[in-house]
Amino acid sequence: MNFQSKTMTLNNADTVPYLTYDSLREISFINHAFTTRLGGVSEGIFRSMNMAFNRGDNPGHVTENYRRFCKSAGFDFDSLVASAQVHETNVRVVTSKDKGVGITKPRDLPSVDALITNEPGVTLVTYYADCTPLFFVDTKRKAIGLAHAGWRGTVGRIGEKVIEKMTALYGTDPKDIKAAVGPAISVCCYEVDEPVAEQFRKLSDLDNSKFLFPKGGGKYMLNLLEANKQILTAAGVLNENITLSDLCTNCNSDLLWSHRATKGERGTMSAFLSIEN
Repeated sequence: MNFQSKTMTLNNADTVPYLTYDSLREISFINHAFTTRLGGVSEGIFRSMNMAFNRGDNPGHVTENYRRFCKSAGFDFDSLVASAQVHETNVRVVTSKDKGVGITKPRDLPSVDALITNEPGVTLVTYYADCTPLFFVDTKRKAIGLAHAGWRGTVGRIGEKVIEKMTALYGTDPKDIKAAVGPAISVCCYEVDEPVAEQFRKLSDLDNSKFLFPKGGGKYMLNLLEANKQILTAAGVLNENITLSDLCTNCNSDLLWSHRATKGERGTMSAFLSIEN
């Protein structure tokens, strides 16, 4: 494995590895991490660090993966609250009463692609295997958010909806948000067809020449990270406060789960974000 990144650090590479953003590590009141496919106990196509309970893996193995990951990355296993992602744009407000949902307790809502909180000691968890993670930290009001942005969520401007909800509930000023986008499948590897391209062209306030690239035959290369960055800046986040991952999940499929690289025979990664007590 040849890990190279200018934006992210690979931690505990020899035991239970996890990724962190250099820009977010500078924020003293949060903890954050992104899993890899290494360091867990899952077997078969899920080997070894699979974080999804809903793909057919042994639930005991998944639970043990969470325990090992939390110990490695410094999270309280009992503080986790997970999303229930269906490629929509519903944002859930999370409090301490939700601890365990999606991990040790049943999922109680059918559609949650983003989570926000301003409570310390609650860890937000969202899932990925090529789609784009969005991290949000309000550095002034001390509120956080995580969102799952596949192409449908991106077209639905889920990043903007998270910011709107944080503004309404927590008094967030978008200019105080530090954001991070990725890791995800990158423009080098993400080919889409004309119907998907047309959905992105409908985002008329964005400069699609920077994220949609025709390659002929009704096919396009799509840069989901850039599209999400433009959505965040349109919502008021300062350009200098947004970090894009330089790790493509497909290109780094020895380290990261990629739906395309594995043709769907895969486990799932998670993003974690919490406010420290």
